[in-house]
Amino acid sequence: MPPLLSFFIILSVLILIHELGHFVVARWFKIKVEEFGFGYPPKILGFKKQETEYSLNLLPFGGFVRMLGEDLPEGHGSFASQKKPVKIAVLLAGVSMNFLLGILLFAGIYTKIGIPEKVDYLKVTSVTDGSPAQTAGLKPDDKILNFKETQAFIEWVNENRGQEVALQLGDGREVKLTPRLAEETPAGQGALGVGITDVDLVQYPLWQRPFRGMVTGVKEAWLWGKEIVTGLVKMAVGLGQGQVPKDVTGPVGIYEISKNVAKEGFIAVLQFMAILSINLAILNLLPLPALDGGRLFFVLGEIITGKKLKPEWEQRIHLAGMLALIGLMVLITIKDIQRLGG
Repeated sequence: MPPLLSFFIILSVLILIHELGHFVVARWFKIKVEEFGFGYPPKILGFKKQETEYSLNLLPFGGFVRMLGEDLPEGHGSFASQKKPVKIAVLLAGVSMNFLLGILLFAGIYTKIGIPEKVDYLKVTSVTDGSPAQTAGLKPDDKILNFKETQAFIEWVNENRGQEVALQLGDGREVKLTPRLAEETPAGQGALGVGITDVDLVQYPLWQRPFRGMVTGVKEAWLWGKEIVTGLVKMAVGLGQGQVPKDVTGPVGIYEISKNVAKEGFIAVLQFMAILSINLAILNLLPLPALDGGRLFFVLGEIITGKKLKPEWEQRIHLAGMLALIGLMVLITIKDIQRLGG
């Protein structure tokens, strides 16, 4: 599949699943949805079905569900006239769908490739060129049966530097090799020049895989969520200290990453998509105007304080936030292009 097409499919699925969450929950509570848009205006084309217009817009890096009375109450069926629990449910629906998509993608991946678990052997993860391990014929994915613990293996290798040792492999081979002396070992390498782990992908019976895959998918999504939140906190702290973030990327940067990921195969693309979906969910929860988190902030603020900001002012704040986000996206895109160009 061409990289550009792959990129747009990934982006489209993430956006549509997010907006579909808002759309379904809004319709469930009888809120009138005036427009379901892919991309941001200006509009390219659209059609109307029942009370909702479905539109395709020029700027493809986003999407929206425009409900009746999002900021200003417009009577029965408007978002602004709903009870607070309903508003919260609608606002959380998009991020919930993205997080759920991430879980399902991870679950599908691990159902296919196996469940990562601690095993009673060591698995070779990498072999350095020109190392004793390569000379002896060790390859990535080989299984070393002599040892069950990585630390025990490392200690054994270090104790036998300069002496020939033997390793029993899972395919029946026995390889003999000599760990390098400390003064002969290049910086950053071990005595054998081999990477190992005591975790492998375990294939369970077919009927068990979907259930085990789902459990692992939830764990993986949670771990990635924690990692993303940690990164955002570090970035916020850096901004507070006057540091300019260096690792922020926009659509062009994501496209470049997706090209490289596509070369690694379909599973890698699904994993990338799952991570992006969780990332999108968390970013949308940030309490910034125009984002779901920003609107949620106003609702929660009203619950806590018992006071509601004038709808006109809330509308202006969200509009200003939207313009600021679009401007930021343009700046990040320019930075991505400059970085790729040189």
